[in-house]
Order: sequence, then C-alpha cells, then structure tokens
Amino acid sequence: MTDLVVPSRLQRLGRSAAGKEWLESLPSVVERCATRWSLSLAKPYGESSASLVMPATAPQGDEVVLKIQSPHREGDHEATALRLWNSSGAVRLLDYDAADHALLLERCTPGTHLSELDSKDALGVLIELLPRLWLPANAPLTPLTSEVAWWVEALPRQWYEAGCPFERELVDVAIEMLEELSASQGEQVLIHQDLHADNVLRSEREPWLVIDPKPLTAEREFAIAPIVRSYELGHSEDFVLGRLDRLSQELDLDRERARGWAIGQTLAWAFEEDQVLPRHVETAGWLLGA
Repeated sequence: MTDLVVPSRLQRLGRSAAGKEWLESLPSVVERCATRWSLSLAKPYGESSASLVMPATAPQGDEVVLKIQSPHREGDHEATALRLWNSSGAVRLLDYDAADHALLLERCTPGTHLSELDSKDALGVLIELLPRLWLPANAPLTPLTSEVAWWVEALPRQWYEAGCPFERELVDVAIEMLEELSASQGEQVLIHQDLHADNVLRSEREPWLVIDPKPLTAEREFAIAPIVRSYELGHSEDFVLGRLDRLSQELDLDRERARGWAIGQTLAWAFEEDQVLPRHVETAGWLLGA
C-alpha cells in the first residue's frame, strides 16, 4: 500500500530504531489487514500518537476501525482487556491478529469525545463507567507492581535527561509513595490506566464507550489517577482536588491511597523523550500539598 499517509504525530516514533522499523512496516501490514478482513480503508485518524488508527468498511457495509499498534509495553494485552470487558462499557473487539498487532474494532458513531461535555457531567459519566470496568483479572495482564518497578528505575534518569526541570524532592517523594503503595494493595482488578475524557466516545450502542485501554491489574484506587489529572476537564488546583474528592467519595475509595497513586503515575507520565510536561508537574505539586 504505497499511498498510505502516516499522521505527523506518529512520524515522531521514527526517532527510535524500533519505531523506524515499525513505520517502515506499516504499508505492508495495512495491506495484509485489508486483505485479511476484506476492508475498504479511509484516511487514518490524525489524533493517535501510538497506533495507526483507520476508519474502514467491512464487506457487509459495517463501519469498523482498524488499529495497528506500535511496539510499546503499555499497549500490551489491549485485546485481552477488550475481550474481558466483552463490549460492556467499552468498544467491541471484532477480531485480533497478534502477529501484526492489529485490532479490528467497532466504530463509535458519532464518535465525539466525552470531553465535549460540561466537566461535571463528564466526570459523572466516568464514575458510572468505572465499576463496570473493574473485573477480576490476573495474568497475562501486566500487574501494577511490574509497572511501578519500571517507573521507579526510570524516573530519576528521565528527570536528569530532561535537564532537572523541577526540584528532585518531588521525584524522591513520588518514588517513595509508589513503592509503599505497590507493596500494600487491595484486591486486584482490571484497570484502564489511561482512562480520561478523550478516551471515551459517544456511541449508538451505548451512550459512551471506553477506547484505547492500557491495561494493568491493580487496586481500584489506582484507576482514578488519569482522571484526576485529566486537564481537558479543567486544569487548576481546584479542579484537580475537586475530581480527587468526588471520585473518592462517590466510588467509595481510600482518598489518601488514590492521591498517592495520582502523584506517582502523574509524575511517571510527565516525560516525553527528553521533554517534561509542565501540566503534569503542576498537578503532582497540587496533589502533594492536598
């Protein structure tokens, strides 16, 4: 497929050897998937930064989505998570090809983002969805303990490579919290560790469906971390702490454990290559003082 145009946000993956190899493989992978599932493909969506995502039409006229994942540990077992959810509250997995890391998914129509709602209403939708996603789960899904071990090793290095962009104390506190929380978790359930308002789409089958899981097994308190820092729902100390309080109260979660997880994961996700994400650092600081 020589006419494939890769969105600009994906092209940055070519800075690494693995990413460059994956980008070079995309035309042939897309061609194989189109043939395998008899798809008529349209132009890729431009928003994705980790996968090639394309609207498509199946033989009977069904509107579907082809998603081809780039190699990254956070995307491991996405198909497993979608199968466990079995289309309840989440986008339906129609088929999966492990060799090509290709998922065939139902298409959400009209597909508008939850972030377009008023922030209080959007948070209410997330509060209703979360308990439906918290299914008992274990291997082969990645446990949060393994992810925490990776963060603890990587955080000091990322902080240094980004030019020591904020006080080192914040890194040390986050690491201490992550290690303590990881060793004392409660019941393990399936968690979408990147659940925020732009990863929930309006649909006809259900009002709202979750997409793009980055699945882990973890205690429930960890699940609200990405929502607490979800800047599309408002980025200020009042917004962040208000989300923490409402989510903890309405979902009957331990607020202090949820706060600690939000600090830890927010800081762990505060770096892209050698650049720091200032809003993540601000959020971690507000939470630390709460």
